[in-house]
Amino acid sequence: MLLSGAGLKAQDMSKYGPNADECVKYLSYYTEYYKQKNYEDATPNWRKAYTLCPPSCSQNLLIHGSDLVSRLIAKNAKNPIMVEGLVDTLLTLQDVRAQYYPKYAATALNNKASYAAKYIKSDPKRVFDIYEGVISAIGPETKASVLFNDFKAAVDLYNAGQLGTEDVLNLYQRNLGMLEAIAPASDLEKQQIADFHTNIENLFISSKVATCDDLLALFGPRYEANPNDLALAKNIVKMLSLAEDCNDNDLYLNAVTTMYTLEPSADAAYYLYKLHSAKGNVADAVKYLNEAIDREDSDVKADAAYNYELALYCFKNGRSASAYEAASKVPAMDENLAGKAYLLLGTIWGSTTCGGDEIARRAPYWVACDYMNKAKAADPSLADDANRYIGQYSRFFPAAADAFMYGVNNGDSYTVVCGGMRATTTARTVK
Repeated sequence: MLLSGAGLKAQDMSKYGPNADECVKYLSYYTEYYKQKNYEDATPNWRKAYTLCPPSCSQNLLIHGSDLVSRLIAKNAKNPIMVEGLVDTLLTLQDVRAQYYPKYAATALNNKASYAAKYIKSDPKRVFDIYEGVISAIGPETKASVLFNDFKAAVDLYNAGQLGTEDVLNLYQRNLGMLEAIAPASDLEKQQIADFHTNIENLFISSKVATCDDLLALFGPRYEANPNDLALAKNIVKMLSLAEDCNDNDLYLNAVTTMYTLEPSADAAYYLYKLHSAKGNVADAVKYLNEAIDREDSDVKADAAYNYELALYCFKNGRSASAYEAASKVPAMDENLAGKAYLLLGTIWGSTTCGGDEIARRAPYWVACDYMNKAKAADPSLADDANRYIGQYSRFFPAAADAFMYGVNNGDSYTVVCGGMRATTTARTVK
């Protein structure tokens, strides 16, 4: 039994290395001080333990060490030479932890990237290389903050002439893709990921890494080689959308068309509407916006917004009947847009020229004022505009005597049919 006990003790002590007794002693010393938050006395004893003990003996040796070294960095902030050495030690501790405790490698290396961001200010290339090393080692387990800092460092190197345009573009796409693949563990993390996504996009836009011409030169040949590659088409649309004034070109139109052909959606149809409207292709623009409305993947509020935009577009392009039809659908779909829709409907009627007798020609102004009254009732913020239009249109009401000559009296119900539109209103006259 004594021999068995001795063998077991020898086996237990073996993990503490050739200097097991000394290792255990200093582990005990520093741990006791650390528990008491006596970091001043814990630090030298930790140093001794770190020198004597193999890293595999205790993960806490590396975790506590990272905390103690971080405290030393803060304490010696005014001594840059000392801080530099301490930062090297801090980063090394994360590498050692990742090596000996692979289950916690992602945590250790994400920490390493965070420490690099915090403490290395004067060597962007070194920081970038650390980020890239971390991303290469742990891939999808890379934190969102690291992906953002990595791209930021890339932009800094681009501005310093140390990275090319294509390098930064590839990093941008890779990092956003990795961000989008992260499965958030909580609503808070979900929001943080979304914020970093937005921050990367904003940084890309503000940095102006790639001009529109750069993007066309880069993606043009790729699209020509693979015109039916859906992933490529989506990427082209996204990248060109971020660049300034870069959606009025054939590549953008072709890529969106590929998206819509291979994966029809309301968003893709809406993109095509915007592109064709910008090019003055009215028939195609109207066609695609109607398709966006008709698709099942757009909800009621989206359809309301689409209908309102369709109404505006048709009205501006002389299609009053189509504008009237689209705008008439909006109030029942989204009460927040009702006021604007009524104001537009009133404007359509107020600008419509009808044939027929004197009453028939003036009757549209009655309908226009009806809608202006509805507009300010639905949205009081539109009252000033609505009242101004009512003042303009009411000047064109027929005189009572003229209306009487056509058998129409003030307050009569009157149906207006004109320009493909129909409405029932109340006759109003002026003296």
